Amino acid sequence: MGDAKAEEKRQPVKRRRGAARGRILDAAARRFYADGVAATGIDTITAEAGVAKMSLYNNFDSKADLVCAYLQARHEEWLDLYRRRLAEARGPEAGVLAVFDAYADHADFAYEHGFRGCGLLNAAAELPTGHEGRTVVRQHKEQVEGLLAGHLRELLPGRDEQAGAVAEHLAFLLEGAIVRAGLEGDGTRMRRARDLAASLLGTL
Repeated sequence: MGDAKAEEKRQPVKRRRGAARGRILDAAARRFYADGVAATGIDTITAEAGVAKMSLYNNFDSKADLVCAYLQARHEEWLDLYRRRLAEARGPEAGVLAVFDAYADHADFAYEHGFRGCGLLNAAAELPTGHEGRTVVRQHKEQVEGLLAGHLRELLPGRDEQAGAVAEHLAFLLEGAIVRAGLEGDGTRMRRARDLAASLLGTL
């Protein structure tokens, strides 16, 4: 991989959006990930974004709405990384590994205080039962497992039940690896999980 491409990997994906909304969402993303959702107040976000508090409420109905927007943005960010990896994949086995590579790419971003694990799971752990943000996180995880299952159905034609079981197994491997990676502060566990997934695929 060239230097330019490696540098691109290390930085979060940029999204086109209105200037004030974009600054607010980017500031919230930094603070929510580094400090936590509950510990981050509206004043902190607006100060970092360099906007008035009214500007935040002109773009988001509430802090809860901003949290949901942040979680959806992280989901879209991951999907973009996955699509980039998938564009380079050749065959269903490589498609499965593209999911793992996208997680490793996310872990390699230049986070302010280092990698702290999955931002979606971190936020979900702080949110009360019934919060819309938890639904966003659950849907992300379900979509990831669905992507794995889709590639595995291609790899194992006519064996949908086995494909679903292996997808669940790999989803558990991903989640365990990202928790350990968050505790250890880097993507080493994510790359190890990819190696384990490749070994498992070789036995199917």
